Amino acid sequence: MQKNLLAGLVALGLATGVHAQEKHEVKVATFVGPQHFSNQWLVQWGEKLEKASNGRLAFKHFPSSQMGPPPAMYDLARSGQAEVSLFLHGVTPGRFQLTELIQLPYMVGSAEIGTKVLNDAQLRAKYLDAEHKGVKVLLLLTHQPGNVHTTKKPIRSADDMRGLRIRFSGPVIRDFISKLGGTAVGVQPNEQLEQLQKGVLDGTFIDYGGAGVAFKMAGTIKYSTEMYSYVSSFGIGMNSDFYAKLPPDLKKLVDDSVKGVEKEMGEGWDALDDVGKKLLVDGGAQPIKLSAQENARFRKVGTEVTEAKLKELEGKGLPARETFNLMQSLSEKHAKTSRNFWN
Repeated sequence: MQKNLLAGLVALGLATGVHAQEKHEVKVATFVGPQHFSNQWLVQWGEKLEKASNGRLAFKHFPSSQMGPPPAMYDLARSGQAEVSLFLHGVTPGRFQLTELIQLPYMVGSAEIGTKVLNDAQLRAKYLDAEHKGVKVLLLLTHQPGNVHTTKKPIRSADDMRGLRIRFSGPVIRDFISKLGGTAVGVQPNEQLEQLQKGVLDGTFIDYGGAGVAFKMAGTIKYSTEMYSYVSSFGIGMNSDFYAKLPPDLKKLVDDSVKGVEKEMGEGWDALDDVGKKLLVDGGAQPIKLSAQENARFRKVGTEVTEAKLKELEGKGLPARETFNLMQSLSEKHAKTSRNFWN
């Protein structure tokens, strides 16, 4: 019996040793190019985890929608076709209705603020993580507040939006455009430039980093109206089954790798504002600052859109106002210690 016990312990030890040395391939899918900050951050994140795991986690990166278009990104991670993906909430309307409240007009004044808000432990545990079925949410984030960029007509007032065909980034901005008298047009992020050049679109709501860096709109955009009115939200998710099968030490490495990175991630996105703006201006774009009176007009419409959205979601039985109130209080809190484009 002692021999059998000893043999069993040896076998268990060998099995544990093999398990501990087992390599786990991590395919990372993104829809932005390799030069974009978020993709570079994921590459560096993977390199750190490869080193910390002594090569047991091995990363392969697939930027520029190599594994699928933007609307497919979330399901790539959910289905396990990719172990990790960067996904954009707004391209799958109706799926992340509480999370997308962060995109309401004038909710947050920077990516740093938005990323800190979305990763608040209470907010995520109570409202947001449950919307992300099938994935282990590693991090939620936003870009820096976006503006409206046009190819022919400058927007200096709320009235100038009337009749223009403007690409929206998500359902909330669709409503914002419509309320301002514009025609909201749905176009995937990587199709914006072509549609602007063809004249199908008169303009697009996007941040400076997206316009100048990610989608290379310099030379096409002629006017950039600096409203800093909204953010788009993103997530980095890992396939739930893949995460569940990782040994405890690797799970801990993954968990620890995304703790306390909100400021770093937010600052990286916010820095793209300066870079993207310079690229557009060098390409001939004219930045336009709104007067205080016109800024107030846009904000008033934003408030009306917010109230309508909250009532719509409450009608569906969702705790929209509670989520919104918590987000708003967190935004005000983090604005005191973060970069804020409204100042």
